[in-house]
Amino acid sequence: MSSKKMGPYANTKITSAGYLDILKPRAVPAAKNDILWEITSAYTHRPDLLAHDLYGTKDLWWVFAQRNVDKLKDPIYDFEPGLSIYLPQGENLRKKLGL
Repeated sequence: MSSKKMGPYANTKITSAGYLDILKPRAVPAAKNDILWEITSAYTHRPDLLAHDLYGTKDLWWVFAQRNVDKLKDPIYDFEPGLSIYLPQGENLRKKLGL
């Protein structure tokens, strides 16, 4: 699977000059089986490591910020131990993102 298809900009067009157009965020809506999880010190400021451990790729690091917009304003520096966030289940996430 290409990292381009998994990235947060997959819905954003590229202009004729080769630049990203106006951002069209990819939604990661809540699901009944999302897990409420507390960030541990092993993942301090490293959503990419958690994405790799959960989904087998670091390229889905942005999913946590999209699913937890009320808690993660900065997807890296707000990723602190003790913060509880929702984790989308792998199979649900693949379906939602068309992977």
